[in-house]
Amino acid sequence: MADEVILLDFWPSPFGMRARIALAEKGIEYEYKEENLSDKSPLLLKMNPVKKQIPVLIHNGKPVCESLIIVRYIDEVWKCISPLLPSDSYQRAHAMFWADYVDKKIYSLARQVWLSSVEEHEAANDELMGCFKQLEGELGDKAYFGNDTFGIVDVALIPFYSWFYMFEQCGNMSIEAECPKLVAWGKRCMEKESVSKTLPDQHKFYDLLMDLKKKILAK
Repeated sequence: MADEVILLDFWPSPFGMRARIALAEKGIEYEYKEENLSDKSPLLLKMNPVKKQIPVLIHNGKPVCESLIIVRYIDEVWKCISPLLPSDSYQRAHAMFWADYVDKKIYSLARQVWLSSVEEHEAANDELMGCFKQLEGELGDKAYFGNDTFGIVDVALIPFYSWFYMFEQCGNMSIEAECPKLVAWGKRCMEKESVSKTLPDQHKFYDLLMDLKKKILAK
């Protein structure tokens, strides 16, 4: 009997993009259900009653929540295809450390750069660029964060590549000038079909974020 795989998601979500990229890397067929976050479906509320957030992966009727947990679950269940985590215990722990770093740092700073006024977000700009420089230091001269293998750190970070144009416009920064290896990594990831078919165009995504910003600040 074939696995039943459903993904509850909202297309602009960088966290949902992680799940979609992981599923695509593994070649897993699944049913995609788009959520309206202002009117959440009964299925979402049932499957994630604690946080009521997307993404939620439903595998044979059982929910898995939180994007990095979902990616790790996908990797463990379909482990024979395109592994996203190293088999070595230390290397796996090292990868999870950096994926967790992305999780805890990038989105919160990205929101500050995106939603703050010009006067307020200078500190967020500097901290965000500092994070990118740390990540570039970890990347070094490797093709991907997992050396020659596209892995969980890449999956965690690459959705924010869609935000780079917004960072440059709103934060008055040049990521390519400051972190050329990180930008080259982003372009390299975009050559992968799992990534290019998931991530939106940076300019269109910028327009979406600006429209959303107006609505948020108008409330």
